[in-house]
Amino acid sequence: MAKTWTVLELIQWTSEYFTKKSVDSPRLTAELLLSSVLGLSRVKLYTGFDQPVQADELGRFRALIERRAAGEPTAYLVGAKEFYGRSFKVDARVLVPRPETERLVEQVLALVPSDAEARVLDLCTGTGCIAATLAAERPRAKVTATDLSAAALEVARGNIEALGLSERVELLEGDLFAPVGPRSFEVIVSNPPYIAEPEFEKLPREVQREPKLALLAGAKGMAVIERIAREAPAHLCAEGWLALEIGDDQKALAQDLLNSLAYRDVQVLADWNGKDRVALARRGA
Repeated sequence: MAKTWTVLELIQWTSEYFTKKSVDSPRLTAELLLSSVLGLSRVKLYTGFDQPVQADELGRFRALIERRAAGEPTAYLVGAKEFYGRSFKVDARVLVPRPETERLVEQVLALVPSDAEARVLDLCTGTGCIAATLAAERPRAKVTATDLSAAALEVARGNIEALGLSERVELLEGDLFAPVGPRSFEVIVSNPPYIAEPEFEKLPREVQREPKLALLAGAKGMAVIERIAREAPAHLCAEGWLALEIGDDQKALAQDLLNSLAYRDVQVLADWNGKDRVALARRGA
């Protein structure tokens, strides 16, 4: 007779299995996958530890376990990722939102007063998590977001609509600034590709499953950052700010680049893990 598994037993067994397979955050991952299969929040899991799991549910859970152990990102398996307190739909068409990008958003929010009718441009929008968060947190701001990938924009559009922000966020397909023409903005923000191509094979398996278009940027990982930095002044207002997420080993490169282009108030800030991650600069005179 087949064993009847409870919620707690499955979490414990899967956590141990993921630990052996070197899966990040094994307990959390197990809970997220089981929550997805059972249609329950993690809180409900904890209040239902003794709940038996049905055979069909167990089969679906096992399939997710094997896919995660093989390197598929958790967010792709459950179809969503939380960012700045909101849930965003995620799949293989887009980069998975990460906590360090919340630090970038916080810095932009600090630059935009809550009552400001600021014009904000989000480049390489992906899921739309940056654009949507800024629009939700700054109701008077006018947010435009661009992405080269039509597939990514489909995901972003779904997230924008789900959050009721369709009238507040403009989505445009194209390469960086090309879709916005001669328009200017108070803030330009981007989480661009910044992984050096030679480093790709060293990335964790789950990261390698994400779109290369959203990850890789030339030999030093600076190709897209350099383009944005060079082209941004033509689209920044007189006192406008550029805010970029960068690789944690790119501080000196980013500072040298921005200083060479005569930006003012150049600074690089650490994320919550103490890694240099956010480059800020004001348009030069």
